[in-house]
Amino acid sequence: MTAPHPDPAIRDDEQLRVVENADLDRYELWNGEQFIGFEGFQKHEDGTVELQHTIIGEQFGRQGYARTLVTLLLEGFRAQGITVRPTCTYVQDYLHRFPQYQDLIAPGCELPPAPAVKEKRRRWALHRSH
Repeated sequence: MTAPHPDPAIRDDEQLRVVENADLDRYELWNGEQFIGFEGFQKHEDGTVELQHTIIGEQFGRQGYARTLVTLLLEGFRAQGITVRPTCTYVQDYLHRFPQYQDLIAPGCELPPAPAVKEKRRRWALHRSH
């Protein structure tokens, strides 16, 4: 029997909430009245949701907000019976780190291998720093 995967450590703040902003095609993470960041999305006719990019404000980086946003989204999708198309490399990496959420990947969608995802994220980070 394999050991269960640990739950993602997320920010424990009662004022954190995810708001769908359909006009901008994004799910926004708010802490009270403070905008933290967002997950860009596209809803498809088959009922799936494509998660396209995770953006967290620079002042909130490396504090667990991206993990919190993705966890809250995936938990909400699970509760609603919605599957996802993870095209965002952060979400792809998340799904490798927390495989207990891989059942939410839409049929026919493949999760790229973890080394390919990490390399893509590394190159993006290098590009962004220049």
